[in-house]
Amino acid sequence: MRKLKLIWDFRGPDGAKTAEHHEIHLKEYIAIKNLELNITGFEILNEMHAIAYMVVYENHMKPVRDALKPHRGEVYGG
Repeated sequence: MRKLKLIWDFRGPDGAKTAEHHEIHLKEYIAIKNLELNITGFEILNEMHAIAYMVVYENHMKPVRDALKPHRGEVYGG
């Protein structure tokens, strides 16, 4: 089963802190929904752009996408 990385972008000087905090909520969602995968994270891309992400199986993507409204997604290769 293919894995997809759902991504939320946070921009501005507080983007890194916001992305780090958003990851906490993604972990809470995974626990509440008992999702099979527990892959989350945040990355600082530069001083004005950071992301938070979670990885889901492709068959779980639509309900997660509709509930959490990620900004974008990509195939996860990890």
